[in-house]
Amino acid sequence: MEKVKVHPEPERCRVRFAPSPTGYLTLGGARTALYNYLFARHYKGTFILRIEDTDLVRSTQAFTDGILESMNWLGMEWDEGPFYQSKRLDIYKEYADKLIKEGKAFYREDPGKGTGVVFKMPEGIKLRVDDLIHGPIVFESEYLTDVVIVKSDGYPTYNFACVVDDSLMNVTHIIRGDDHISNTPKQIALYEGMGLPVPKFAHIPLILGEDKSKLSKRHGHNSVVEYKKLGYLPDALFNFLSLLGWSPGENIELMPKNEIIERFTIERVKHTPAQFNFKKLDWMNSHYIKNLEPAKLLALVKPLLTEAGYNVNKFDDVHQLTLVNLYRERAETLRDFVEATGFLFHDDVTYNPEAVEAYVKPAKSKEVLQDVFSGVNNLGEFSHASLETLLRNISENRKLKFKDIAQPIRVALTGNTVSPGIFETMELAGKEMVTKRLQKALQL
Repeated sequence: MEKVKVHPEPERCRVRFAPSPTGYLTLGGARTALYNYLFARHYKGTFILRIEDTDLVRSTQAFTDGILESMNWLGMEWDEGPFYQSKRLDIYKEYADKLIKEGKAFYREDPGKGTGVVFKMPEGIKLRVDDLIHGPIVFESEYLTDVVIVKSDGYPTYNFACVVDDSLMNVTHIIRGDDHISNTPKQIALYEGMGLPVPKFAHIPLILGEDKSKLSKRHGHNSVVEYKKLGYLPDALFNFLSLLGWSPGENIELMPKNEIIERFTIERVKHTPAQFNFKKLDWMNSHYIKNLEPAKLLALVKPLLTEAGYNVNKFDDVHQLTLVNLYRERAETLRDFVEATGFLFHDDVTYNPEAVEAYVKPAKSKEVLQDVFSGVNNLGEFSHASLETLLRNISENRKLKFKDIAQPIRVALTGNTVSPGIFETMELAGKEMVTKRLQKALQL
């Protein structure tokens, strides 16, 4: 179907994100919030946050706090709110009573629970949705059932409360997941039944997992809180989520927030599901890590190292910055710093057995390590320059390729075959640790 194009007036564009605090903010929910946020910012409109907390059993303050924290962390500041539906019950009652008085709704007994209110679906009408993503969709009212608008506990249902709120909050565009398409004709009937203007709708296709089924917990981590704990940067996740169903064109992928806002339009939102790609997220996150200011990166990494039990303060400020600068090139998440730098904070080293067999136990490696051990002990100045001179001399004297010198040292020092440059790694570890690790390796 052909997309319906819209160019809302910037001064009156008002959108909302309305999560239910029955869980933490999922990636799907964050993407919905993000598209509303981008739409509002692109057209210089208003972004409203509303908490739909009318599920008395499952809604919790902890989930509410988690949602607000996640949105703040991602940098999606709202202009109005948060509004709480649980504090607006008198408003919903007023509208329900009006519908009853006009004969458009009626009381219905729910055996054993109490009395609710039901809206009578009009007969013989067509309800048309000019969806800004999927195009025109028409529903026949004869195939729609009556709509419960107030439950027996006195709380409004989702379809009723959001219609009342969206009208009173002057929402002009409702951007949400396309799993809500089935709710839309019921809501349009309610708008028209109450004599309220109908906003424009845009239903975003769902996000699929890598197995092409709907993204859920079974695919692994599915909340923004979890991705923060895993060491993803908010700017990277913001950038990644924006591309899950939208494209700026020109094969552009890496964009700062202001550029995404400038380029974002509903017209470029795809009408087919987006597929989550963990490798792409890791690649994107690594880009943001590489380009983050060293001091800011250190401020993010340091608490994770401390949490892991590492005494970061064994290094002075300069060496702490050196550490993050050395390891940022290989890091895909902030958690990678914890795993990669552990050898610097432990008294002992844990060896990879295969690395030891390949690079420490051979006879030529033992000779190299002995030369390095003696040379390091005799160094007056323990620096990048003096270490490079020492190791290159050993390489030349023994007529070995430099990697045949570096790898045995790397395994002796870190326990593994991968690290940043050997001179930088040795200098950061310090003379005492290097000599102890070389001595231990020689004992193998």
